[in-house]
Amino acid sequence: MSSILEEAQEIIYGDREQTYGAPGKNLENIANLWEMYLRGKGIIHEDCDGLFAQDVALMMVLMKTARLINTPDHRDSLVDICGYAALIERIQK
Repeated sequence: MSSILEEAQEIIYGDREQTYGAPGKNLENIANLWEMYLRGKGIIHEDCDGLFAQDVALMMVLMKTARLINTPDHRDSLVDICGYAALIERIQK
């Protein structure tokens, strides 16, 4: 069995990228949709710069962390956290 880091790398450079496209663009699209939703709810105001691709990746890490609180030994959540951290590095380059 591969390590969680190896598994995350296989996912973000393999099937997910082929399915969803370049991670920076995909995360940017998600950020734009979330921002529109949050602005519509009055949660994000006009003077706010909004959400960015990195915000989406960081919030996904938080979601996976919340899931680990309930099920600490869930390997997929650990793999996904590593994957989102690697995506942050990729979009910063």
